[in-house]
Amino acid sequence: MSVFATLAPQLGPMFLHFMALSLLSIGGAISTAPEMHRYLVGQQHWISDTQFTNSIALAQAAPGPNLLFVALLGWNVAGLPGAAAALAGIVLPSTTLVLAATRWASNYKDTRGVRSFTLGMAPLTLGLVLATGWLLAEPYLRVPQHRWAMVGMIALTVLLTLKTRLGLVWMVLGGGVLGAIGWV
Repeated sequence: MSVFATLAPQLGPMFLHFMALSLLSIGGAISTAPEMHRYLVGQQHWISDTQFTNSIALAQAAPGPNLLFVALLGWNVAGLPGAAAALAGIVLPSTTLVLAATRWASNYKDTRGVRSFTLGMAPLTLGLVLATGWLLAEPYLRVPQHRWAMVGMIALTVLLTLKTRLGLVWMVLGGGVLGAIGWV
């Protein structure tokens, strides 16, 4: 039996699931990370909780697009074909929809409906990003040795975000350094 035949059972369902998530990813693919976790780790058991968290951390620390973590998740499930299936699934529907919606919205940008829609999406996006942050922090908050360091790092990140203009890339880099030296 070929390697592709062994991976085929995961590729189709993962591709379709990520296509559906693509249309729900308001605020970027990272906003659907809790659902990806539920599906890949909790429901299908294709990857572990550690693999999931490490995929997101690695992709966020690397230069490049924010959605690289999707390819890493797919890679952990089924290698290169899995990375391609996950990435294509998350990119194709939303890209097609965005192209069509952008053309339409540019023609009607001054209407009350378009302005209201834009303002109404802000709280939804914020809620999805907060849920993702909780999903990524929660495993470390459960470990007593990491709990207070993680709470301190979360508080510092929130403070720096609200009180300074420090770029997020520097905060991610700082978190990576703290993790590398064993502080968290």
